[in-house]
Amino acid sequence: MNKIKVLLAEDEASLGMIVKESLETRNFTVFHALNGEEASKIYLEEKPDILVLDVMMPLKDGFTLAKEIRKTDKTIPIIFLTAKSQTSDVLEGFNLGGNDYLKKPFSMEELIVRIKSLLNRITLKTNVEELAIGKYLFNYTKQTLLFANEKQQLTSREAQLLYHLQEKKNQILDRTFILNKLWGNDDFFNARSMDVFISKLRKKLKSDSDIQIINVRGFGYKLIC
Repeated sequence: MNKIKVLLAEDEASLGMIVKESLETRNFTVFHALNGEEASKIYLEEKPDILVLDVMMPLKDGFTLAKEIRKTDKTIPIIFLTAKSQTSDVLEGFNLGGNDYLKKPFSMEELIVRIKSLLNRITLKTNVEELAIGKYLFNYTKQTLLFANEKQQLTSREAQLLYHLQEKKNQILDRTFILNKLWGNDDFFNARSMDVFISKLRKKLKSDSDIQIINVRGFGYKLIC
């Protein structure tokens, strides 16, 4: 079995080395970059399976790097490492195409679980065909919504959430389940984040008046179409 290739961009050399060595002892191949420009070069040369990007880095920060990569690669999983805890900072990361984030300090076991979870999720869905959601066509792989020849680009998190809503179409998508699956836990902060993404999906689906995403208080959400 091929080793998972991880691009780790972390400007704190000692932390980067600890993470690199810890992952390598668990059979990962790790390319460590000390700044965003170096990480960009490694990404192009090594074609990693997943990116773990520190938000605050010299020369090019993690958000800028992710934005550049998402212009040509919509599917590679991206995890942000951040010392920031502001809702706006984390939401910005998701809006730029991030799939997950970890707040420093974090445990290696938690990072490994997040990496494997994201890669398993991508693998399971790479063969998903276009799905009909009302009058929309939803392509999970390309992260697009098509309505009357008008295409909208979704973020990774929006696409993941819509996929699970569609899987449970006209049924309740359990709030705790989806928070743990996509956000890693069901704390208040993540619940608020998910509410924001639900609102964004409602806006993107508004052209079909027969589609609703309703809040089933105390249980979760239901996609009706």
